[in-house]
Amino acid sequence: MSFTIRDLRRFKERGERFIMLTAYDFPTARILDEAGVPVILVGDSLAQNVLGYSTTLPVTMDEMLHHTRAVARGATNALIVGDMPFMSYHASIEDGIRNAGRFLKEGGAHAVKLEGPLVELAAALVDRGIPVMGHLGLTPQSVHAMGGYRVQGKTEEEARRLLDEAQAMDKSGIFSLVLEGVPESLAAKITEAVAAPTIGIGAGPPCDAQVLVLTDLLGLGFGSYPKFAKPYLDLRGEITEAIQTFRDEVVSGAFPDDAHSYH
Repeated sequence: MSFTIRDLRRFKERGERFIMLTAYDFPTARILDEAGVPVILVGDSLAQNVLGYSTTLPVTMDEMLHHTRAVARGATNALIVGDMPFMSYHASIEDGIRNAGRFLKEGGAHAVKLEGPLVELAAALVDRGIPVMGHLGLTPQSVHAMGGYRVQGKTEEEARRLLDEAQAMDKSGIFSLVLEGVPESLAAKITEAVAAPTIGIGAGPPCDAQVLVLTDLLGLGFGSYPKFAKPYLDLRGEITEAIQTFRDEVVSGAFPDDAHSYH
C-alpha cells in the first residue's frame, strides 16, 4: 500500500504505533519500502552519515535534492519527507516556500520537515499544498545556540515553552511532529495535547511513533552511539568480515572459482 499523511493521523486515532527511518540512496530506500516502512526521512543527517561532515550545518539544498531524488526512485509506497537544510528557510518565508517547493517539484518528496517553532512558515507552506512535519526539542541545526546536543525541556519553564510551541505548530496544520531529546514526561503531555502524531527520537515511549537514523539501527556508526539509539545489528562488523574473506580468497586463489567464471 502507499502511505499518505492521512494514514499517519489514522494510526494515532487508532492508537497504532508506527516507525520512520532515514534513507539517503536508492538501494536503501528500496529495502525500507519493501519492508513496509511507512515514512522515510531524507534527513539532513546525510551530512554526517554520508558526506562526512561533523554537524548537519554544511549540507546544501543541492546535496539534499540529489539524495532525495535517489530515495524517491527507490521507494514507491512510503511517504517521503525531505529535511530542509540549514539556511534554506531561515532568511525569509519566501526562501522557505521556494526551497520547500523544490523538494516536491525536483526531489520527488511528498512533504518537508522544518526544525523549530516556525508557525508562520509552516502555515504558509500548508496553505500552498506542501505538507509539513515539525521538529521541536533538540534541534541539531541550532546546536551552537543550544551549547551542544543537550536534552531540552528539563525545567518547568522550558517544558511550558515547548508545549506551547507544539500546540502552535499543531494549529498551523502540520501533519506530524518530531520530538527530539526531551524528557518522556514532557513528550507524553505534548502527544496528548496535539492532534498531529508525535515521532520520538530520544523522547521515550509516550510518542505515537519512533524514528532512528538507519546507520545507527544497523550498527554502521563510528565510535559511540547516542543514548537513544539502539543498534539492532553490527553491520559494520559483518561488512568488514565479508571484505576480509574476499581478500583472503583472492590471495589464496579460491576466488574466482569455476562457478564464477565464464567458459
